[in-house]
Amino acid sequence: MSIPEETLNIHTPENVAFDYQVAGIGSRFLAALIDTLLVAVLQVVVIVTYLVILSVFSIDSSGSAESWVTAIFILIIFVFYWGYYILFEIFWNGQTPGKRWTSLRVIRNDGTPITISEALIRNLIRIVDFLPAMYGAGIVTMFVDPRSRRLGDIAASTLVVHDRAPISIQSLSLKRAVNFKPQGLTKVSLEGFPIERLTNDDLNLIEDFLTRRDQLTHRSQLAIQILNTLHTRLGLPLPSINRIEAEDTLVAIIQEIQNRDNEGNGT
Repeated sequence: MSIPEETLNIHTPENVAFDYQVAGIGSRFLAALIDTLLVAVLQVVVIVTYLVILSVFSIDSSGSAESWVTAIFILIIFVFYWGYYILFEIFWNGQTPGKRWTSLRVIRNDGTPITISEALIRNLIRIVDFLPAMYGAGIVTMFVDPRSRRLGDIAASTLVVHDRAPISIQSLSLKRAVNFKPQGLTKVSLEGFPIERLTNDDLNLIEDFLTRRDQLTHRSQLAIQILNTLHTRLGLPLPSINRIEAEDTLVAIIQEIQNRDNEGNGT
């Protein structure tokens, strides 16, 4: 039996390395337990509502009305069960309430955030992972796979990792903070840029680039590439800017995060 890897190392073409701690069965079980309980509560609410409607409106159990009502509520239960995981992972960048509570996140194998297609595939195959009962197939697969992936993860080319803590500029050393100063040759505006939608991985990517930019051989292309990637993921038009403007925009994003941290701390 393979021993699950603890760390996933991803290297970009510019030799920038990013490390992710792969979530094991224990932490994933806790997240799944929380999500299962929440889904169960939703289903109980639906069932109680169904019984109340039958009672209040005195629907005849022998007529077709009850059949329609029953069919509608069965559909609602189905949507709640499957839609719960899919919608949360899409709109919460790879997290469900259970994963957020346990600080886990689903990402693609290359370290980038999951898209709608990955969220759909990994969760629709959940029914296969559940067989023959209680995620039997999924648990066996997670024990065998080096990255503790279930069948849905393998099919969607995703994996679950421990979420990184939010970046705080105050936690950076003085040497690294100085490296985040802008070039000062351009005036950058973040108007219309949804900073609040950036993930921890986005901010870590920006931080790593700004920390190592003086040593990167393809610095100009990488700065523009990072900014274009952020705009694409956030559904924004690609900016038409040069390398210096791209770097200063990345610095401005980090500085805005710093300002918000200061405001949140009352400083």
